[in-house]
Amino acid sequence: MEKTYSAIIFDLDGTLLDTLEDLQKSVNTAMKVCGFPEHSLEEIRNFVGNGLQRLMELSVPNGKENPQFEKALQAFKEDYQIHCNDKTKAYHGVIPLLKKLKERHIKMAIVSNKPDFGVKKLQEIYFKGLVEAAIGQREPLKRKPAPDMVLEALKELKAEKEKTIYIGDSEVDLATARNAGLPCISVAWGFRSKEFLEQQGATKIVLSVEELEKILL
Repeated sequence: MEKTYSAIIFDLDGTLLDTLEDLQKSVNTAMKVCGFPEHSLEEIRNFVGNGLQRLMELSVPNGKENPQFEKALQAFKEDYQIHCNDKTKAYHGVIPLLKKLKERHIKMAIVSNKPDFGVKKLQEIYFKGLVEAAIGQREPLKRKPAPDMVLEALKELKAEKEKTIYIGDSEVDLATARNAGLPCISVAWGFRSKEFLEQQGATKIVLSVEELEKILL
């Protein structure tokens, strides 16, 4: 991959941050509120990637058809707003890598199907001064894999599409990059395995932050 880019757009959950335990905790808080069965970490791993609405559709028995769906959704939002950073952490090596990219004057943005308030809160905690734009799910932008968030990020960064790459950990990210017309690097340390990503058509997969750094720098 030619190093002629001047901007990078990152997915958040499973790419920069390990958010799984906090997501599981808030989902299960919502399940308790409504009297539904709780979910394992592995179940939540398979549920995430398509936004909060889809996460809850998969978590609540019968999804949106359940008369308590909205109650569960609201309970999740209230809990996650408070507890989104209890156990969340940056993957090993991520912060040093972003600092090196910043030193090279490479522009960076985050795009995530997580609610916008959560994305901005976590960006402020972990990536302040490093990542210039942080965009979560909000109206009128369509959630990934639609290209809306990526196009908004390009606009905020004042970046050229031809000199930008996308980095994510899931099939949603592969589709997002494709829909936005960007090359994609898939990371296999997040919520999807190397084998799964290969099955989804990933052509460039890295297994560690160190491996990603060699490509980017």
